[in-house]
Amino acid sequence: MLHHRFGWKRVSAAGLVAYRHDGGRARLMVHTIPGAYNDELLMAVLDDLRRSLRGAKATLLWDGLPSHRSRRMADFIARQRCWLVVQRLPAYAPELNPVEGLWSSLKGRELANRCDDTIAEVVEAADAGIQRIRSSQQLLFAFLDKTGLSF
Repeated sequence: MLHHRFGWKRVSAAGLVAYRHDGGRARLMVHTIPGAYNDELLMAVLDDLRRSLRGAKATLLWDGLPSHRSRRMADFIARQRCWLVVQRLPAYAPELNPVEGLWSSLKGRELANRCDDTIAEVVEAADAGIQRIRSSQQLLFAFLDKTGLSF
């Protein structure tokens, strides 16, 4: 029998898997915050992405999270058209989202069967998994291959 006090709070993560248009390289970016994401925080993540890509154009595949569909986010996205194209994934189609491979890999290895006392221990384990995945181009491309999508 496992006893656990479940007294810790919530940490949310936004994951981005970026693929070069020619298939030459993939990059993993993960942003975590205590609590939950909202429009403003997700806009900051997209600003970080723009800086990270150094002005390169990007296509973003987005699921139906309410913050992704808000009026504020739509206005923000409209102002980013010089570098960002957003494609919405169909409802209830996580199999088309390469980032789902990230979450599945983390949950299957580093986060499987844990009974931690603090959220910091969970975050530390997740960070180790993110580093493992980030260092594997083969794994990052496998996430895309599994979706059936291409460049």
